Amino acid sequence: MTMRGRATLPRSPRLRRLACALFVLLASAGVRPAIVQAAETQKRVLVIYTTRRDTQFSILGDQMLPGLLERGLGSKVDYYAEHIDGARFPEVQYAQAFRDYFELKYRGAHFDAIITTHEVALGFVAANRDTLFPDTPVVFFTDNPETTRLANSAGIISARDYRASVDLARQLQPDTREVFVVVGNSSRDQAAERVAREQFASYASVLKFNYLSGLSTDALERTLKAMPEHSIGYFVLFYQDAAGVNVTPLEYLARVAGMANRPFYSWIDSTLDHGVVGGAFTSISLQIQAIADLATRVLRGEPVDSIPILTPDTVEKQLDWRQLRRWGISEAQVPAGTRMLYRTATTWERYRFYIIGVSGLVLAQSALIAMLLVQRRRLRRAEETVRHGQADLVASRERIRDLGGRLLAAQDAERSRIALELHDDISQQLAVLTMNLQMLCGFGSGRDNESEAVAREALEYADGMANSLRDLSHRLYPTKLRLLGLVPAIAGLEHDLSTPNLMIRFTHDNVPPALAHDLTLALYRVVQEALRNAIAHSDAQEVRVNLEGRAGTLFLTIADDGVGFDADRAIGKGLGLISMRERLESIGGALTIRTAPGAGTRVEIVVSDVVAHASAPAPLAV
Repeated sequence: MTMRGRATLPRSPRLRRLACALFVLLASAGVRPAIVQAAETQKRVLVIYTTRRDTQFSILGDQMLPGLLERGLGSKVDYYAEHIDGARFPEVQYAQAFRDYFELKYRGAHFDAIITTHEVALGFVAANRDTLFPDTPVVFFTDNPETTRLANSAGIISARDYRASVDLARQLQPDTREVFVVVGNSSRDQAAERVAREQFASYASVLKFNYLSGLSTDALERTLKAMPEHSIGYFVLFYQDAAGVNVTPLEYLARVAGMANRPFYSWIDSTLDHGVVGGAFTSISLQIQAIADLATRVLRGEPVDSIPILTPDTVEKQLDWRQLRRWGISEAQVPAGTRMLYRTATTWERYRFYIIGVSGLVLAQSALIAMLLVQRRRLRRAEETVRHGQADLVASRERIRDLGGRLLAAQDAERSRIALELHDDISQQLAVLTMNLQMLCGFGSGRDNESEAVAREALEYADGMANSLRDLSHRLYPTKLRLLGLVPAIAGLEHDLSTPNLMIRFTHDNVPPALAHDLTLALYRVVQEALRNAIAHSDAQEVRVNLEGRAGTLFLTIADDGVGFDADRAIGKGLGLISMRERLESIGGALTIRTAPGAGTRVEIVVSDVVAHASAPAPLAV
């Protein structure tokens, strides 16, 4: 299990004495630090920070180092951390108390490596190494290029580069003429100011630098509120103000950058999101990663003194997009390779996939709608064409139906005329001829037998011709239909067409006594045609004809037990079926034929609204 210990010595002298006494009591009671009791197989690392635990370097170090070391080693690490208040360490009492605290807490402890950050921690280890940490390899991190390397140590030097951020500021704001440098008054602040002055000296011909380290807080704030045009603020370091009051650097930066009337820049990434526009930052994360990599090499047993001093590149250009917007700095001025943070995505950036998808869907729907409109227009044209065609067809059909009706009417009229001619003329002449032949046969006394025989034979022929003409006249236009009505006429067909081989049975029920002549004639002709078809083609033994009236509708059924036929193939071929349909259509009737080979035939006829025909008188024979 990774164990972490953090402690800073209390500031009060009384509290420091109490803390020391507590450790003495624990030691005298035989209580050993947890590090002594840790498993011998785990690596033990002590990190000594020059910064307080609430600074960004300490926070990130404690968050990142244990995990980085464990991943590098592939095993758990006993991790301990101590924090020196670098601003107070020059005090003799503080330095002595801190040493006593270490001696009491880590007496008898053994570490596999000690990591120090910045100059104060390294100086503390160098001064007390022989007594506190003999023979323990040291991994040091510093930003001072002139740091002296200790024996049995490996180090990283990450020199501060204040100029890179000024160069970035001039790229973003080419009209910059003056720089106001914010720096504190602690020993660390002053050391940073000296380095900054040395580096900024190269800009003397193009920029004016104003160092605000000697100002009181009020004076410094007034100055920052009234910076002239074409100027910027630059934050170096601020642990202590001119009155000796210690502050938290990042909190102080956020305060002064918020009230300044010009953009602020800095050199370290921890200052981002505290009011600065950005800078060529020294990345704390990259520094800690480099420390972890070097410490891993040492903990794995690599000879420490053989490892050269490392100078990794830990600088990264970073900008706060919100500050660019605040100060109206164009993004076109941002150099390539700069990392932009805190960007608020535009509506397009947030929802571009949805916008593209919806736009594509809308376009697709629009195209589909356009296609549908075109199709609808074409369909309407086609419908208009079809309607016109249908109207023409209907008109043609009506004309054909009317023509068919007229032809049937003309046919019936012609039949009626022929029947009357046969009945009134030829039949009468045959009757006279018959009577003359009968009279001729009665004079037998004066004739020979041969002449009488010829006369009698001629009489027989005349009687046969008279019967045939009478039958033909009745078939062409039955007298019963005109004089007696539909039912007696169909009954006459039953009597006339029945044979020993074919029995016709006619039944009727509730048939109106007075029907229109065209209705009566059409139904009669349909029954006549159906019976003739049955006689000629069905090979039936029985045909049943039923005529029934219900609620103003006539139902006529003609069914035989014959061989049947294929109705689909027969429709349109036989003139009899065609004439039946045409006759029924002329009176508003419907015809249905139900048949199949070997299943007999059933003809069903329905005529509605027969009352409407009742007022039409039967035509007089001419």
